Amino acid sequence: MKIKNICCIGAGYVGGPTMAVIAQKNPDIKVTVVDINAARIAAWNDKDLDKLPIYEPGLDKVVAEARNRNLFFSTDVDAAIEAADMIFISVNTPTKTYGQGKGMAADLKYIELCARQIAKVAKTDKIVVEKSTLPVRTAQAIKSILHNTGNGVKFQILSNPEFLAEGTAVQDLVAPDRVLIGGEQTKEGLEAIQALVDIYATWVPLENILTTNLWSSELSKLTANAFLAQRVSSINALSELCEVTGADVNEVAIAIGKDSRIGPKFLKASVGFGGSCFQKDILNLVYIAKSYGLNEVADYWEQVIIMNDYQKRRFGSKIIQTLYNTISGKKIAFLGWAFKKDTNDTRESAAIYVADQLMEEQANIAVYDPKVTAQQMQSDLNYLNTRPEDDNESQLTAEHDPYEACKDAHAVAVLTEWDEFKTYNWQKIYDEMKKPAFVFDGRGILDKSSLETIGFQVYAIGK
Repeated sequence: MKIKNICCIGAGYVGGPTMAVIAQKNPDIKVTVVDINAARIAAWNDKDLDKLPIYEPGLDKVVAEARNRNLFFSTDVDAAIEAADMIFISVNTPTKTYGQGKGMAADLKYIELCARQIAKVAKTDKIVVEKSTLPVRTAQAIKSILHNTGNGVKFQILSNPEFLAEGTAVQDLVAPDRVLIGGEQTKEGLEAIQALVDIYATWVPLENILTTNLWSSELSKLTANAFLAQRVSSINALSELCEVTGADVNEVAIAIGKDSRIGPKFLKASVGFGGSCFQKDILNLVYIAKSYGLNEVADYWEQVIIMNDYQKRRFGSKIIQTLYNTISGKKIAFLGWAFKKDTNDTRESAAIYVADQLMEEQANIAVYDPKVTAQQMQSDLNYLNTRPEDDNESQLTAEHDPYEACKDAHAVAVLTEWDEFKTYNWQKIYDEMKKPAFVFDGRGILDKSSLETIGFQVYAIGK
């Protein structure tokens, strides 16, 4: 089965980069990315590659090579569905904010809407690929919708979860650790799996392409994120123990990371993990476990989230306590708002929650982030809905210059590990801050001894 035409529904952080690389590596396949958000599609089509809606190192070059050759971005969803041999569903699956499963279960309304639209439009047989992160056995619901249209069209459902780390997404796509494809173990299902294997095999070694049944593939994505987040919460739990005992969490991390059974990755103590996947996927895992009556399993994984939330609050509390237990009217500079470096994604960023905590104490926050807009920062705070929007606008300002953000500040908090923060003239920053001047390095990226030589009082997680 040779695929000639691909449609991807959803032009976000997963759909856009993934389809761009697939198109780049398969110039004989037409790839159309569709979205009902006209502004987002316009940004993908903008001649100025700096205006792409997603910032990922190297993405602009991939888009430039493939766009208008065999990569297209459109708002005409129906036309793309009708023309496609293979349809990727890559829409948002946020945590439910209402009804049964509120605060834990994945909200699958966008997945269902996609399935119903495919069922309505399709006139020829299609392979439908789950690209969004989904609860195990979601494919059954998609299958039920697609197979009960009564129009005679046949569908094969595949699971192809993404394993992208924002900031390195293009590299993760070009040289993946593994590509996972799950499908039904029938003759038709195996043929559909092979069709997707053939697309990836144009650049991914076959030994890195894993094939499984549908349910193993769906659960593997949730499990991978849960294990990674567990490591972050584990080292963060130890960071507080290090503080009270005089140990250095960075030295502890190096020592245990040398154990080949453990390894060094995801052992960096910080103000907490963020992003669109870790918290959402663990909560989803917790909900699934509870729905099957596996309460001890649910409690185990829920503790990862509890520890992460505590670490954010602990960081904010340290700032308040250090500034003499009152920050009312004081200016605190934030370096970084994105949840990690090399991305403009702010979903579940620790900066949002720390800012909210400090603003409750009537602090004034000045933020510099090289890729996040002032509008996005305000939107993030308003989404929390803990105070009037007017208060958010008056208490938080976004600066285009890091030195202006730090000027007259009582403290600087490093919330994102942007490399450029290491290169700043910290003497200049110190000279224009209120004295005594404090740096709270939530990401552990600054040279503490050098800053202390300048005159800063430096507080880092775990020290």
